[in-house]
Order: sequence, then C-alpha cells, then structure tokens
Amino acid sequence: MNDFWIILIGALVACSCSIVGCFLVLRKISMVGDAISHAVLPGIVLAFLLSGSKDSLIMIIGAAVFGLVTVFLIQMLQNNGVQADASIGVVFTALFAIGVVLVSLYTRQIHLDLDHVLYGEIAYAPWNTFQLGGVSLGPVAVWGIGSVFLISILIIGLFYKQFKICSFDPAMAAALGIPVVFFITF
Repeated sequence: MNDFWIILIGALVACSCSIVGCFLVLRKISMVGDAISHAVLPGIVLAFLLSGSKDSLIMIIGAAVFGLVTVFLIQMLQNNGVQADASIGVVFTALFAIGVVLVSLYTRQIHLDLDHVLYGEIAYAPWNTFQLGGVSLGPVAVWGIGSVFLISILIIGLFYKQFKICSFDPAMAAALGIPVVFFITF
C-alpha cells in the first residue's frame, strides 16, 4: 500500500508542476521553477528561526513568501533592462547562498541541516498520515499536494484566457486591460 501512496504523491507533484510549467515554457522562463525551488531556502530557515518549530505549515508559509519575493525580484530586474536569464540567475544564486549561510550559521545545534532542508525522501511520506477521529485518511502529503493541484486547476481554469494571452503577447494583454503584472507574477 505504501507504494501506491508514493506513486500518487509523485504523480500529483508532477501534474501540479506541469500545469504551471507550461506557461513558464511559453514565456521562455522555465528556469524560474528551478530558481524558486532553491530560493525558498532562506524562507524555510527564517520561518524555523522565527517560530522555533519544524511544522510543515510554518515552513510552507516561509517558502511561499520567499517564492513570491523571488518572482518579484526577477520581474523587477527584468523591468529594469536585465535579460530574463540573467535576472533569474542573479536572484536564484543570491537567495540560495543566503539560505545556505543561514543554515550553516544558525542551525548548528538543531536537527535542521542542509540534508534535511534541501533533500527530501518521498519513501517516508506515507508514514505521516492524516488522522481524523482515529481513522487514517492517508498521508498528509497527498492532502497537501492534492490541494495544491486542485487550486492550480481551479485558478488556471478560471483565468485560462488571461494566462494564455499574457504568456503569448503581454503588450496586447495590457492593451486589453488585463493586469499583466498580476498574471505574470502569479
């Protein structure tokens, strides 16, 4: 049964990433996904340092904040004339380096090192189950990633035309009154 949960978690992650990734490829900034995945490290560390907890929700909030900061910084650099790939590279490496320094300096006596923060092991996910009234409803990861997948489908489904036109022709989208910065940043 554990194999089923592992495959389901992997499939949900792949589907969630591919939906958003299509628009990144169309805009020729597919490395943003890689940049965000590494640039959230300072957010994870700061969330831990501020809360003192390794709770997943707190870590996700810290990562989400720094994910948005990453996209904002990349967009800001691009708006100031820096090429897309250069802005992604600068923000990606700077924030990742800050995260590595934070982990190295402030988490020495804590069970939070680079191996635990950067690397995951999907094989352990089925052990952390969601319990309701003493009944196991499956791994927490399935509920979390499944929620992200459903929210992604909902948002992309509702605003598909806006995402599509902003990806192919941002100037035309702006002329039509679509808030391009919102849809590009989102």
